[in-house]
Amino acid sequence: MITIDKEAEQRKNSPLNLDFFRETYRTENDLYIFSSPSLWTFDKNLFYLIANSDEIILETKYKYRPDYLSFDKYGTIMLWEMLLYVNGVMSIEDFTLETVLVPRYSAILTVLQDRFVKKDKNNLKKVKW
Repeated sequence: MITIDKEAEQRKNSPLNLDFFRETYRTENDLYIFSSPSLWTFDKNLFYLIANSDEIILETKYKYRPDYLSFDKYGTIMLWEMLLYVNGVMSIEDFTLETVLVPRYSAILTVLQDRFVKKDKNNLKKVKW
């Protein structure tokens, strides 16, 4: 039986975890370590993802549910935010497009090779708090 904490642990270590695509910072007093809201790796590879996408008609069952689309296309819900990002949608409430771009999994794997390695907390950028 999978519990919420087991699932969270699995997702935390998954190469599809979007936090791996972000820069990481820490406060000067080392109290907090946090991820940047920017997905730098996706920003850098956005046009590659768009060029390697399939445009599909968004079925009614996927409206407001990018997590369902992510699961059906990739076998995981972890890429729902990427679907929003590639389609220029800011919120799930706006995920009601007629057609959407769905990056091919092979393109996502190529972008994964360009992701940042997990940084040692001692080598993170410091931010004044």
